[in-house]
Amino acid sequence: MDINVPPETTTSSPASASARWTTPMAMVLVQLFITGMILLSKVSIGGGMFIFTLLAYRSFFGSLFILPFALIYERGKWRNMTWLALRWIFLNAFIGYSVPLSLYYYGLRDTTSSYAVIFINIIPLVTFIISLIFRMETLQITSKPGSLKISSVVLSVGGTMLISLYKGKTLHLWNPIFEEHNKEKQLEVASNQLRGTIFLVASSFAFACWYIIQVTIIICPCPSYHVCTDRRYIVKLLLQSKVNKVYPYKYWSSMVTCLIGGLQTALVGIILRRDKSAWKLGWDLNLLTIVYSGALATAARYSLNSWAVAKRGPAYPPMFSPLSVVFTVVLASVFIGDDITVGSILGTVTVIAGLYVFLWAKSKEV
Repeated sequence: MDINVPPETTTSSPASASARWTTPMAMVLVQLFITGMILLSKVSIGGGMFIFTLLAYRSFFGSLFILPFALIYERGKWRNMTWLALRWIFLNAFIGYSVPLSLYYYGLRDTTSSYAVIFINIIPLVTFIISLIFRMETLQITSKPGSLKISSVVLSVGGTMLISLYKGKTLHLWNPIFEEHNKEKQLEVASNQLRGTIFLVASSFAFACWYIIQVTIIICPCPSYHVCTDRRYIVKLLLQSKVNKVYPYKYWSSMVTCLIGGLQTALVGIILRRDKSAWKLGWDLNLLTIVYSGALATAARYSLNSWAVAKRGPAYPPMFSPLSVVFTVVLASVFIGDDITVGSILGTVTVIAGLYVFLWAKSKEV
């Protein structure tokens, strides 16, 4: 509730104090959801689960869990769905879900979870680099924000290379809970690191292209065709896409996007593997991974992010993204035995520093 009260009254209220902590705790919870999804997906894929089975079932469960929100908050709005909206949702699902997540899961299979999570966090930097290449964004190197952006790219790329190329001393802090998984996968990951890195880079590039496509189809009132940084329109640039323009109901569009993304990945999966056993589900870790990814990493994550944006603005959720790196590095070591090395620690800290420098520079522009 928005109540005009004196600052001292708001500060002393237990309810207001609780409200101040609610939003950041929700964002921390979102990062834990992401961490859990990555770890569970890594174990399931490492155990032989077909990647497109995971993608398809995850999408179907995600649409199922988003459906109640659509029925409650956007009751009856499904009748406004047109063929034009469906075409754009189909394209949105293909570019923003099927392609990048398929590449990401193949990269996750060939590397470690603590390494793969880095590439989720550098997507904003990849988007910035592509925007510069295609002259969609200007860069004033002599200005403070411009020089900070360049520094952030150097830090993040350097940190990623540091993790890839330098290991250093391995820190044996504890024995992993799933030690059998660790022993079986260490040599396989080492031999496929380059291939996995290529998949992960391609995934980040695909995600970045999706964000850029969403931005470029927004009509910006500025006289140039560069990405708008006017504070009045920054929310539109971040939240609106062509889908939102032709069908402005976020829960229904998200639900249908998940459903269509599931159909797309299921079709590709059936073409690649027609073995029925690859599509069977049992009461095992694979089912847990699918339900978790659909319920928490998709529906709950989307709802909490939307709520945080409404409370604090669109720049608020990305501030917590680097926490997923920290959580994944620690929990991956505890549960599945990913090595924590001096190189991984230095590289992770460098990437996180680069991302925060970039976000700070962007905030100074607007």
